[in-house]
Amino acid sequence: MARWLPRSTDLTRFCQKLNRVKTLDDDMMETSFNRCLSTFDLTLLGIGGMVGSGLYVLTGTVAKEIAGPAVIVSFIIAGFASLLAALCYAEFGARVPKTGSAYMFTYVSVGEIWAFLIGWNVLLEYMIGGAAVARAWSGYLDSIFNHKIKNFTETHVGTWQVPFLAHYPDFLAAAILVVATAFISFGAKVSSWLNHVFSAISMGVILFILIMGFVLAQPKNWSTQEGGFAPYGLSGIMAGTATCFYAFVGFDVIAASSEEARNPQRAIPRAIAFSLGLATGAYILVSVVLTLMVPWHTLDPDSALADAFYRRGYAWAGFLVATGSICAMNTVLLSNLFSLPRIVYAMAEDGLFFQVFSRVHPRTQVPVVGIVVFGLLMALLALVFDLEALVQFLSIGTLLAYTFVAASIIVLRFQQQKVDVPAPAASGRPNHEPHEGPSAGELKEYESFSDKLQLVDRDKSKDHREPGQLKAAFEPYLEFLSDFYPGEVVTVAVVTLMVSAICLCSVLVFGNTHLHLPTWSYSLLLVLFSLGFLLSLLLIWAHEQQRSTQTFQIPLVPLSPALSIVLNIYLMLKLSYMTWLRFAIWLLLGLLVYFGYGIWHSKENLREPRPQRVSARYVVFPSGSLEERVQAVQPSSQPTVGLPDTDTDDCKR
Repeated sequence: MARWLPRSTDLTRFCQKLNRVKTLDDDMMETSFNRCLSTFDLTLLGIGGMVGSGLYVLTGTVAKEIAGPAVIVSFIIAGFASLLAALCYAEFGARVPKTGSAYMFTYVSVGEIWAFLIGWNVLLEYMIGGAAVARAWSGYLDSIFNHKIKNFTETHVGTWQVPFLAHYPDFLAAAILVVATAFISFGAKVSSWLNHVFSAISMGVILFILIMGFVLAQPKNWSTQEGGFAPYGLSGIMAGTATCFYAFVGFDVIAASSEEARNPQRAIPRAIAFSLGLATGAYILVSVVLTLMVPWHTLDPDSALADAFYRRGYAWAGFLVATGSICAMNTVLLSNLFSLPRIVYAMAEDGLFFQVFSRVHPRTQVPVVGIVVFGLLMALLALVFDLEALVQFLSIGTLLAYTFVAASIIVLRFQQQKVDVPAPAASGRPNHEPHEGPSAGELKEYESFSDKLQLVDRDKSKDHREPGQLKAAFEPYLEFLSDFYPGEVVTVAVVTLMVSAICLCSVLVFGNTHLHLPTWSYSLLLVLFSLGFLLSLLLIWAHEQQRSTQTFQIPLVPLSPALSIVLNIYLMLKLSYMTWLRFAIWLLLGLLVYFGYGIWHSKENLREPRPQRVSARYVVFPSGSLEERVQAVQPSSQPTVGLPDTDTDDCKR
């Protein structure tokens, strides 16, 4: 029976395969795409992804049903929370200017299977999001024509009474997606120009709303006679914050476009900052004028802005608001169709997804196969499926991506710079000459068939410590941590931090409602998990970070990413159990794709050294003397090749 059980070495190598990280090219600016997008182009892409129909619908819904005029405070808090996630994307986008967004960021720092699952979830998120916006676009246009399109379809095509299918086929939504797919396939410059046009119209309408709104503003609408500024109290403000947070989820289109940016090191952080700032300002100011124009409790949640102008005697303004809303939805559609094929391309280029999606058109320099296939799939979703039940699925995919990107920032910051490995000699013998490195203090590592043998020592002088090593000030108190490899303790601390955050948020969300915990146990668990979170944070902070680079870096690491992790996990746990059930089913499908295709075709799999080619690995310490430690790891059936005339376990001085 024991013969059929896997050996520990096989399990170890299998786990290493799952957690292997992507090897980046030396020249990360080299690409098959056309680097043609400026900071201005990227900023408008980000604004188009964030300022969609939510500006025209979400503000009125939250103001009337959740927070009242205090929706302004909800947007301020949500904007700050989004800033934490956006800064993580900005640092990664500048340091790793490759397409793929959260998928790529997770792959270069956390591991392969986690990156695949993030990419798999983002893929569905964009498909459902684009289809849902297309149906909203269709419904909004249909309402302008008194639902004539819907009535014609139901009369001549018919209706369905099938679970998970729409009440009637929405040909208009499918048509707009097909047209948008055609424009996106013409290239990044055409997509950017089209986004400029719709964004300019949308921002012009927003400017009109703000000017007219402040002219028509009546401060008495915030008075106590109308319910006051915060009629639902602090709980209403925080509930509104959770809803408003999803208004800012479109900024990741900028990170997904980093391989087409002219100067990504400067353009990506600036575009994310500008677009998030402008979007937050637009949401806050529109909320101000909306709640000042008419009493908040009389708002129409479905068309709050148009209804507000109509009730103040400016019915003609409703046409402008409708125009702005349709243009805003067009920019969101373009944003989804622009990002999705590039993330699929990144996964296919790495071998984790089907290779056909990695093809780039030689003239337009875009992944045209991915654009056409997923554009048509999105159109099919919009045509026949009932998307209202699936829209909440968008939230969990986005929040999970934010969580992993924040954790990846911490891991990357405390990770050692990779040591260049010299190529073996042409004769097949190991190269015994130390290669020239950037400094004399570098360790020299020689090739071996053994898998990712760690460097076993570093220069521990007080004036020079590598990232991931314990700070000198903490060494007398935490000396037992000095024996671990640099960055190893930080990785464990990040996992502990995330587990503590999950437990802490679970107690906050379910402690008084579902679990019905007594007050003493509720308080005790909060204290214990808070201590676990803070101790993990302090343990990470006690280690050396990578020194400042020429690219953008998020401030206050590890505090800023840790706060983002807590917020994202809290919002995920607030979602319904049906959302989690659908999420689990989609994850299982993703695992089938990964273990059936991705793990076998991964390009990192091809980079792994083969046991039969190499016989030993040497790690040479920069002592300037003849001291050299040789770790000979050799299969029993393979003769020794090129070893020095010393004991194979250790060469002593």
